[in-house]
Amino acid sequence: MKEFPAIIAALPREIEGLVRSWGKHNLPDNIIVYTNDHAVVACAGMGAQRVALAVEAAMWLKPVTALVSVGLAGACDPSLKVGDIIRAGSVIDASTGERYTDSQYRQILVSTPTIASIQKKQALRRSYDASAVDMEAATVAGIASTHHLPFRAVKVISDDASFELEELSRFATQDGQFREAAFALYASLRPRLWKKLFHLAGNSKHALKVLTEELESQLDWYRQRG
Repeated sequence: MKEFPAIIAALPREIEGLVRSWGKHNLPDNIIVYTNDHAVVACAGMGAQRVALAVEAAMWLKPVTALVSVGLAGACDPSLKVGDIIRAGSVIDASTGERYTDSQYRQILVSTPTIASIQKKQALRRSYDASAVDMEAATVAGIASTHHLPFRAVKVISDDASFELEELSRFATQDGQFREAAFALYASLRPRLWKKLFHLAGNSKHALKVLTEELESQLDWYRQRG
């Protein structure tokens, strides 16, 4: 059977560098799916409920043979820097304690319901020896397990263990989107945030470039197997 992975992200900006020439499908409920002859990419917003919708859409559109959770992650390991790739050997759901493993790798990724603060990152490091934290990978791993599909988690560090911008969480909507325009207006009126935002923008740009290169390599691996 031909390999046909589904790459699952939270927000379109996390995969826009990968899908520039792909077909785009705007589905109801803020779900966006991209397809080509080799893979499907889906995003529906941040958090467990939204990422489950993205997986459902991808599996409905195409005969998926594997699920790959991708996107930005926060570092819990102080040695990790912006742009470092996380290939998770263990994905842990912080809410339930469920653990999903990939014996090829050793790094530990923990999924939490909300954006992690510095204190939360430190707690995850102590409790799980976590390398990084995200919000979606454990849900994707659980769905993969239910459907007996291979699973991978490939993340890129966008903020190190000492970085925090508390204001970000208040601009997340109920359907897992991020109100960029509202946040930009809020930040423009608060000079104390400008330095952090400058670093965040640069870090995200660098991290997403590295992630795109890694995902292109991942897709080459699947094509070779097919």
